[in-house]
Amino acid sequence: MQRPASHVSAPPTTVAVDLVGVTRLFGTVPAVVRADLRVERGETVVLRGPNGAGKSTLLRIAATALSPTYGGGTVLGFDLLREREQIRARAELMTHSTRLYEDLTAAENLRLWCRLLGIGPEGIDAALDRVGMLEVAGERVRGFSQGMRQRVAIARVLLRAPELLLLDEPYTGLDSEARYAVDDLLRRAPSEGRTVVLATHHPAPQGLEHRTLHMDGGRIVREAP
Repeated sequence: MQRPASHVSAPPTTVAVDLVGVTRLFGTVPAVVRADLRVERGETVVLRGPNGAGKSTLLRIAATALSPTYGGGTVLGFDLLREREQIRARAELMTHSTRLYEDLTAAENLRLWCRLLGIGPEGIDAALDRVGMLEVAGERVRGFSQGMRQRVAIARVLLRAPELLLLDEPYTGLDSEARYAVDDLLRRAPSEGRTVVLATHHPAPQGLEHRTLHMDGGRIVREAP
């Protein structure tokens, strides 16, 4: 009997992301062009560039939310095209869409998430406390600001503890408390054994990243010194 993807051991490798010659076309319009991206396990890498540079598309390819038109590679040791379920079991793509149910409370959203993942709910209070949302755990998400919703989404990431975290413009529209929660997530990532790739057109989080890569016109054009 084949085991669930989450129980399949990852191949031994020190490389978290290894994309080679990745190109993505939407019709005839290229969004990503022959991109090579190599990220070591435990690294925090920032992808900077203007809107439309291809950053979000590249993250979605790494998360297997999109397939490359050409090229391929591995994520966490698994083949990008043939072992998508194994990658999805270990990687989390976090975007502006927090994927929360508005009519549920913050705690109910996380309890539902735990049931879907097959994990116990014991860590819910600690996760909400870490992002400063424990006091409103019993309130419905419908009344939350975007920053509060993003903090609940970060708490969900903490519960799941993915090996690879892909953050797409995580600072856009956030209040100071939510920005701090994102910074704290980045700050603790290496000690928690987590690899992070963060796409942003805002200034890079100084001191929280190992490397910064620049994208423009769908290409990775240079690496910052």
